[in-house]
Amino acid sequence: MSYSRAIARLGALPELQKKFNAFTFVNEDATGQLVREGSQGTKSLSNVLVGVKDNIVTKDMPTTCSSKILEDFKSPFDATVVELLKNEGAVIAGKTNLDEFGMGSSGIHSYFGPTTNPIFADVPTVVGGSSSGSAAAAAGGVVDFALGTDTGGSVRLPAAYTSILGFKPSYGRISRYGVIAYAQSFDTVGILSKDISIVKQAFKILDKHDRKDPTSLGTELRELLPKDTGNSNGKLRIGLPKEFVQESVPVSIRNKYLSFIENMKSKGHEIVPVSIPSVKHALPIYYTLVPSEASSNLSRFDGVRYGTRDEHSDLVDNTLFAPTRQYFGKSVQERIILGNYNLCSGSYKNNYIKAQRLRVQMVNEFDQVFKKSNVLTNSKGNNAGVDMLVCLTSVDKPKTLARALEESRLSSPVNEYITDVFTLPMSLAGLPTISIPIEEGEPVGVQLVGQYGDDWGVLNLADSLLA
Repeated sequence: MSYSRAIARLGALPELQKKFNAFTFVNEDATGQLVREGSQGTKSLSNVLVGVKDNIVTKDMPTTCSSKILEDFKSPFDATVVELLKNEGAVIAGKTNLDEFGMGSSGIHSYFGPTTNPIFADVPTVVGGSSSGSAAAAAGGVVDFALGTDTGGSVRLPAAYTSILGFKPSYGRISRYGVIAYAQSFDTVGILSKDISIVKQAFKILDKHDRKDPTSLGTELRELLPKDTGNSNGKLRIGLPKEFVQESVPVSIRNKYLSFIENMKSKGHEIVPVSIPSVKHALPIYYTLVPSEASSNLSRFDGVRYGTRDEHSDLVDNTLFAPTRQYFGKSVQERIILGNYNLCSGSYKNNYIKAQRLRVQMVNEFDQVFKKSNVLTNSKGNNAGVDMLVCLTSVDKPKTLARALEESRLSSPVNEYITDVFTLPMSLAGLPTISIPIEEGEPVGVQLVGQYGDDWGVLNLADSLLA
């Protein structure tokens, strides 16, 4: 990467921050780090600027999760992903804004204010969430790539809304050590960039077993995964899930999607219909399981070891938690309440256990449509199945900021939850998925989905379609 280009990008960062609020913290020493390394850096990421979502810990910058409760928190260590990038010479430009603790699909639920969309410079427009700042920084051109986290679409949706690439790897391929948990059986570190070659390079660096992360895919299983063949021109059998056809998708987007499918056919790919029946239950499954995990994970922010402590709190009575928890934002409080309800005895039996079973059923249904086997479930693969799946990333283009704020104030939170309807199934199954622009500059994305572990197949298909 060019040293002079990196310096120029850092020079443009303050203006982008002023316009779009992409960062919660800007690394004022980034220019100094570039100068100290010099223009002749020899590491693979020398002169590469990276944005890091502010729920991934960094020892030399604050980590707030865009929440008042962690306003003053600084980690004593770097997350594994940050350490790996630094070892390869990357310079962290700053910590990027997000919906508080990753809970949101719009980028408006941040203690530091909403992030807006760089490709809508004239009318303030939402960027999508929860990796809102990472998408804005990458789309705005001030970083080469940014790290986000994807729990139910939080990398892919903002990537779609900003017309860039958003890659969610298979669950367990990238370390979660140092990622502040929202829902630990879903959270996945992802990569956002304009350039597919940079996405591939970053994934190659981060795709490593980490003994510090108990959910990291083990070395023996990694040996069984499909390797990077470098072949992005093979003719594939690609499935079109019929459950993803939504009448609510505007005609203009449907027409562009059909054109995208025709382009795939013109490149020699075979497009066939497939069915994954449990997909229709993805929204209730997700919002039963994820808030339940969140309510447990966020209980640690009690002001004793983690989190801001309210000056009126009292250790000797039952107000130990309440005055501290008021520092959570409205969206976070709603999900904690929902999660606690889902785990109470009656709902646990009737809803939570049922949702877990349906999640397993969905994984099995995905296994049945893919040719390749799933190394986690020991599925044998379906010889008559497909190599990849394709579907839209979002049901519509992004809303204006004013409309999103008004709906957040007046409407049920379910209206925002529905935004993720096309991204949730892949998160429930832990599948590698990339969102690519449906057209250059268009704030609509298309997802390419592979069998568990076939991350390089997904990236290589994206590469060929973007060529």
